[in-house]
Amino acid sequence: MKIQFWGVRGSIPSPGAKTVRYGGNTTCIEVKTDSGQTIILDAGTGIYPLSQQLLSVMPLTCHIFITHTHWDHIQGLPFFLPLFISGNDIRIYGAFDPLLQKDIGDVLRDQMAYSYFPVRETELAADIQYTSLRERQTTEIGSTLVTGIITNHTALNFGYLIESNGKKVFFTGDNEELFNIYSPEDDSYEEYNQIIQHKNDFLHDFIRGANVIIADSAYTSEEYLAKKGWGHGTYEYCIEMAKKAEVPSLYFTHHEPLRSDDELDRIKKQLEARFSSSPGTPLLYMAYEGLEINL
Repeated sequence: MKIQFWGVRGSIPSPGAKTVRYGGNTTCIEVKTDSGQTIILDAGTGIYPLSQQLLSVMPLTCHIFITHTHWDHIQGLPFFLPLFISGNDIRIYGAFDPLLQKDIGDVLRDQMAYSYFPVRETELAADIQYTSLRERQTTEIGSTLVTGIITNHTALNFGYLIESNGKKVFFTGDNEELFNIYSPEDDSYEEYNQIIQHKNDFLHDFIRGANVIIADSAYTSEEYLAKKGWGHGTYEYCIEMAKKAEVPSLYFTHHEPLRSDDELDRIKKQLEARFSSSPGTPLLYMAYEGLEINL
């Protein structure tokens, strides 16, 4: 299995001199299985450069799994060039939107209405099929299995576990640490703590056995104090999640858009200094555009 990052930035594309090494495109990850299947996680602006590379392998069959439909995870999709070419087979998966009461296909078609984009979805030449997924529903792509689990975000977000040829990778999508909404003096405080513990155990059990976690780590713990409830994780939380799930490698992604390359370098060094001697700490990596993981 080969994993390649095409977009590692959160919220909004961030091109410029200060982000040139890690990249400024929003979330997109390509997974190429040993048997040649192409799986794409999210369709942020990083899917556009990926699509240019895929032009060399037409006709194309690929499977795009959308974690959720916030702009930074879908806005590159109308620019995914294989959609415009006859003979390509594009399968798109994601959650039913409980707020809009629409399936994944309807939500994605909306961003290609003339109000937002000059080409309607009905004018695209590829064969496009949409599938709305339920939690823990497994999609079989040849011998590869892809299963989603709901993580904690402001929209319904699936983290995806991909299992192929004995290897596993888990991508959180956007994910914030669960926190108690009650004060310690409230009657419901302890009960809510138990609910959080149950959900955390459920997530860790789901991930356990993965070779790699790719995790939303938008904030430092200090920054998080002002952004609690925005639906994004911290570096420290992601390390704790990987430790509890006993996963050996952790890749930080969804970098905060104002974060410069030098800041990311500095944060990584600080985290390694703080956690490297702590038992169970995974190997830590900062994801950057073009980075490949071979499992």
